[in-house]
Amino acid sequence: MTTDSMTFLERIEARDIRVGVIGMGYVGLPLAIEFCSAGFTVRGFDIDTEKVEMLSAGKSYINHIDSARVLGCNGKFEATSDFRRLVETDCVIICVPTPLNKYREPDLSFVLNTTRTIARYLQRGQLVVLESSTYPGTTDEEMLAILEESGLKAGVDFYLAYSPEREDPNSNGHSMRTIPKVVSGYTPKCLEITAALYGVVVGKVVPVSSTRTAEATKLLENIYRAVNIAMVNELKLLFERMGIDIWEVIDAAKTKPFGFQAFYPGPGLGGHCIPVDPFYLTWKAREYDFSTRFIELAGEINTRMPYHVVQRTIEALNDRNKSINSARVLVLGLAYKKDVDDVRESPSLKLMEILKERGAEVDYNDPYIPVPPRMRNHVLERGSVDLSAENLAGYDCVIVSTDHSVYDAEFIADNAQLLIDTRNLTKSLDNHSHNVVKA
Repeated sequence: MTTDSMTFLERIEARDIRVGVIGMGYVGLPLAIEFCSAGFTVRGFDIDTEKVEMLSAGKSYINHIDSARVLGCNGKFEATSDFRRLVETDCVIICVPTPLNKYREPDLSFVLNTTRTIARYLQRGQLVVLESSTYPGTTDEEMLAILEESGLKAGVDFYLAYSPEREDPNSNGHSMRTIPKVVSGYTPKCLEITAALYGVVVGKVVPVSSTRTAEATKLLENIYRAVNIAMVNELKLLFERMGIDIWEVIDAAKTKPFGFQAFYPGPGLGGHCIPVDPFYLTWKAREYDFSTRFIELAGEINTRMPYHVVQRTIEALNDRNKSINSARVLVLGLAYKKDVDDVRESPSLKLMEILKERGAEVDYNDPYIPVPPRMRNHVLERGSVDLSAENLAGYDCVIVSTDHSVYDAEFIADNAQLLIDTRNLTKSLDNHSHNVVKA
């Protein structure tokens, strides 16, 4: 390398490292802002020129990131679609999507294409870090091979590392700075430098022995959640038949001060991690002749939840002498999580798709998503409709898919002909048994 590790470490301490972040989405943009806030010069790279233009104008396109935070980076941050400018950076952090294809297999095209771009401009002494969720071996197999096609050697001519993103969008209790950051490196020197860099922007760094360990850590975190959510979803299906309210059961169980953590049922899984990450490990496990039965069963249960909601809707309409065919249905909440504007893998999208396949006319309301964003697998022709008393009354059925805090349960129940509640929004209402159905 042109500089030894101590020189790189000293430059980190002096805030002399120029950081490049590829992918200005829900992970990359807040990370870029944190580095700017810590005094680093940052380049934000994205192929979406609309995002680049908005950031260049000091505007945020993510609801929980105020534009003032982007403006606060003035002089330290620059957004660009010109990847040739990677040569101007000392560190390149990859924050691009890792979705599934239609066969529920890993789609690493975004990561690998980005890595090929970096390889074209890779400089001696640069640090390359992957943050995208993926299966063990991505960093030290796929990425390593591509980067070394440049003629430079990892751990000798450049640094290579993996540090899984951990985000809790719009959380009151957690922020990027307060969430411990797992870091790893291809070599001990790579780890040392990566830990030092992230140590400037997060409160606690958690070093692990290898990039594969760090990749597996991210998967474990989300498989744990997916499996437990699947368990309560299955119990919900059983308890419905038994006439037991799953929500009341959970509330009672979580009073136990040890040995229990509450997970909640819903219309399906959403977000960029929980519905996706388990299948990355399932796919990789086949290479080792291993069947991940627990993960696959959880995936099967969670995947069928939107179908269950539609079936409950059909039954509730039938009880009122109405058919799902040509029924007017309003879905409340397009986002995958309450009080955010993120639609990635949102169960609402699948729910709307199934309803339309059954012949329903479907609209949505979401105060955080007035206009549908561009999506890889879904196209919505209409934006969010007004949530007025007149509009609510005009639909044959209203389905609560996302329980945004702004939704007034009593107002909605008072004006809806039929309300299908998948999130227990109406838990405090005791006078709407005639038109509220839990699903």
